[in-house]
Amino acid sequence: MGSSQAAGLSVVVLGGTGSLGRRVGEVFDAEGARVLTVSRAPAAEVPGGRHIRLDLTREPSARLAGVLAGAGADVVVNAAGLAWGGAEEDLAAANAGLVRGLVEAVAVLERRPRLIQLGTVHEYGPAAPGTAITEGLPCAPRSAYGRTKLLGAEAVLRAARAGAVDATVLRIANVHGPGAPRSSLLGRVAHHLAEAARGGAGEAALRLAPLDARRDFVDIRDVGQAVLAAATAPRPSVTGAWIVNIGSGRAAPVRELVERMIALSGLDVPLVEEDRARPECRPGAPAVGGADWQLMDISAARRLLGWRPRYRADRSLRDQLVAAGLPPDRVSRTVRAGGGRVRSVGKGRAER
Repeated sequence: MGSSQAAGLSVVVLGGTGSLGRRVGEVFDAEGARVLTVSRAPAAEVPGGRHIRLDLTREPSARLAGVLAGAGADVVVNAAGLAWGGAEEDLAAANAGLVRGLVEAVAVLERRPRLIQLGTVHEYGPAAPGTAITEGLPCAPRSAYGRTKLLGAEAVLRAARAGAVDATVLRIANVHGPGAPRSSLLGRVAHHLAEAARGGAGEAALRLAPLDARRDFVDIRDVGQAVLAAATAPRPSVTGAWIVNIGSGRAAPVRELVERMIALSGLDVPLVEEDRARPECRPGAPAVGGADWQLMDISAARRLLGWRPRYRADRSLRDQLVAAGLPPDRVSRTVRAGGGRVRSVGKGRAER
């Protein structure tokens, strides 16, 4: 379906001030949709210029139903939720309880909008190395994040298959690129390097948990286009597109991505891989929930949504560095000069 179909649509983005929500709002706004963002955080500047501050984990579903009805919503995108660092009960409230309330709110509307739930590859849990994760893979998440996101997805899928809502769950790979979450592994790396370039970090060592995993990464801009495609695709009840994987279809070595980002920065920053058990290393650990291998089968996205990823990893890493604050001319000079020097220390690996 052509993206011009989004022009004039009323699109409500829940969690619209977060990384993914903001990108989704920008995509729809650029296509001529009328965008309303909803989040518990205040927003000085949002795509479309319309924002409602609302804590969806505390408000009854009737309150949200009123917001959706008042907006005349044609599409509702749920980008709200909690990723890492919270207690499991907080994750459950944000990733499952909020979604159940959303489903109830959409189901009672006289004019039901298309609902797009932004899920995660972590709902699947570990996969055997060398295999592609298909939408039919039984889910067995090991992390609290994956478990609670799965509960939310299941609430959407039950209602969709029962005909109570018109909905699709997009299970999204790890996100990188400009505007990707600062709390993610590559987000932490990009901001550390940007701070070092400003002289604030003194080019101190970059300390992370072991980077042995191979993960599927997708550019945040490609995710925005996938949501747009899902919003304008035929009904899932016709196509069977209840769940659609959004990724690159490649299992990228995480260590190589980190080393490439350091090289692109042009900085001489030691990379130190430390014991996974140390608390300060956990935020950067790539093997969350035991998922050391992730490669998503994205053939359904191509077939049902007409979507495919367009941004290559090197472009994503470059643009993420610039968005984090590294001067663009420095990155471009680094690329032409062949990059900086990576010194990997720890786990018996030699410097180079």
